[in-house]
Amino acid sequence: MNQAMSPTTFSARYTGVALLLLAAASSRAAEAPPYTVLLQQSMALAPTMAVQAANVRAASADAAQARAWLNPRIDTVLENLGAPASDGVSQRQNTYSITQPLEIGGKRGARIEVGERNFAAAQARERQAQVAYAAELAVAYATAEAMLGRKTLATENLTRANEELAAARALVDSGKEASLRSAQAQASVAAAQAAEAAAINDATQALARLSAMSGASEPYTAVTGSLLTVQPTKRTVSTAIEESPSVRAAEAERNALDAQVDVERKRWIPDVGISAGVRRYGWTNASGYVVGVTASIPLLDQNRNGINAAVERVAAAQARLDGVRFEANAARQSAVSQVTATEKQLAAASEGERAAGEAYRVGRIGYESGKTSLVELLAVRRALVEARQLTIEARLARVRALAALAQADGRLAFEESR
Repeated sequence: MNQAMSPTTFSARYTGVALLLLAAASSRAAEAPPYTVLLQQSMALAPTMAVQAANVRAASADAAQARAWLNPRIDTVLENLGAPASDGVSQRQNTYSITQPLEIGGKRGARIEVGERNFAAAQARERQAQVAYAAELAVAYATAEAMLGRKTLATENLTRANEELAAARALVDSGKEASLRSAQAQASVAAAQAAEAAAINDATQALARLSAMSGASEPYTAVTGSLLTVQPTKRTVSTAIEESPSVRAAEAERNALDAQVDVERKRWIPDVGISAGVRRYGWTNASGYVVGVTASIPLLDQNRNGINAAVERVAAAQARLDGVRFEANAARQSAVSQVTATEKQLAAASEGERAAGEAYRVGRIGYESGKTSLVELLAVRRALVEARQLTIEARLARVRALAALAQADGRLAFEESR
């Protein structure tokens, strides 16, 4: 007959269940979300992206500041202090004036143009950083997934090794196998244990890197999505090299330096100021008005060297742009070739894994029936493990190639994947 549960026992069990649920929730909270969700989160949280966003905001503020008008200047001049009086009237004069500097010859427009082009360059650099970061994050995500797959494979291999050890001991005990076979099976178990420990360490490191890249507050323990098996959308239209983020960034930087040349060429134009004010005479209420025009004389400094320096910077930027175009073209061609090669590599690896799995199944049946030796079975299992590892490596290589192609095309890697 069942006895009633005491309040103390019920409370203890309730607390235990609550702790288990809390632990399960914590483990789920530490799992990395699907890649597309993680990418969106990382664009706002990752330190690398925060740096780029701050640079763009700073460039925007600089562009807005470039539109500001020059501040006026107030002057006060006190003259004839301590001068002798004339017919009993003080000769002191106080002049108060305000001067407004004027930017003539298009100096203000040139300054504004530099601010706007620097802002465009900052935006281009941010886009370049976003595309590069998405490709790097995709590779890190797929690497973590691959390392977890290897960890699972190592655990399964250890399980098979233990099963083979049990079978070998049974055959040795029954006199059907020599004791050497048991030692061989034990050595295989030890090797599988070492491989599992190494796989666990690799998975931990890959997850830690993914956490650091995405700006997660705690290290991830698993990934909830998959990039290794995703089938990306096929692109039928070839992307022009000018769409490459690196080319756009280099071109924007060249344009910003080109605008600076105009600023340097207008720097020799005289700085003009118009002033107006009032002058009070002595200690009387009499006063007069003053107006004036000031201008610098570009006699000793016409900024020729400054202009030459700006022109040379544009030439250097143009050379960098030409080099970036060549590199972008080569990178895209290489990425296309890598995608094609990895697709073939993956197909071959998948076929090899299927064949190795069938071979192990047949070998295991043969060993248990006494038709296959333990040495042959161990060799077949090693071949199965290697074939599955090759499949994982081929899938990871395909992700790397697709991420490189997306970066060359100026797209966020796997942004469209689900």
